[in-house]
Amino acid sequence: MILGRLRFLIQSVSFFVLMYGGRIGLHLGYFLPCFACPYVGSCAGHCYLMAFQGPFWGLQIPFVQFLSTWGLRALAMFFGFILFVILLNKTWCGWICPFGTLQDWITGIRKKMGIRESQFSWKVMDLLTSIKYILLILLILIPVCIANTGLHKDFELFFCQICPAKILLPLFNGNISYFAMDFTNTITMAMTISALILCAGLLAGCFFKDRFFCLFCPLLAFISLFKKIGFIRLEKNTHLCTGCANCMRVCPVDAREVYMEKEKSSIRSPECIQCFKCVEACPRDNTLKVKFLKWTLYSSSKENAVIFFKRKKVAGKKRKYNR
Repeated sequence: MILGRLRFLIQSVSFFVLMYGGRIGLHLGYFLPCFACPYVGSCAGHCYLMAFQGPFWGLQIPFVQFLSTWGLRALAMFFGFILFVILLNKTWCGWICPFGTLQDWITGIRKKMGIRESQFSWKVMDLLTSIKYILLILLILIPVCIANTGLHKDFELFFCQICPAKILLPLFNGNISYFAMDFTNTITMAMTISALILCAGLLAGCFFKDRFFCLFCPLLAFISLFKKIGFIRLEKNTHLCTGCANCMRVCPVDAREVYMEKEKSSIRSPECIQCFKCVEACPRDNTLKVKFLKWTLYSSSKENAVIFFKRKKVAGKKRKYNR
């Protein structure tokens, strides 16, 4: 089985279901672990980041208001989010997320044009990937400050206001209104301008770097907090690994853990989006495995690696691999 073709099929189906399923009455809730943007009028479910910011709007000291009906509803959505993460782990990112799929389509255009992917040093990558954890902390702190320190309410839904998905995904619904600047007040105008600048930077970044937005995605950071309890996981037989670095060459987010791990069998990289291209590219039989609980769903093999590289024509990334 060619895993890449299966992933492309699932990505395509997920994109159209999540983007247009609302038109046929499909609604999967407000706690999806992917960028199914609520600003897309026909979406079949909502990204959990909007609901996540909501409970903190009225969170004051003492901790009384959170026990209200809204607080209980917020807890229900939180546990729904956790359940989805446990069941599918970060395959939400690599296989289902509409915004991730859009990034992969942009990457496909770049490859068709014969343009090589840009590479960053490890130091720069570490700095970039830390941004998503800063954003995740701000998602909590800003609403709390609104409730307790008098921060202006126009900062509500801080991340949603600057999220590039809010601008780009509604385009697939024929909605271009989010490209307009809102001059209601200084804060709103600043948020709008920031969103447009970030959107332009994202498009440029995604064209030259695979899964560029995933480096900064606070939802990926949030999901990573629960990576140890996810049912789907990546395992490595370190004794069979020859250090060929194929896993590094094909990783869209340049995760190092698969290549560098020499002792543990379970690979839990905070940057990994579980696309499992590393498993496809590994030329050693059963060195890498995708497992659901105790069952093996897919394992590496020389035959699959030959098919993968022949189909993708992957160019090696010019970087030193030190083990």
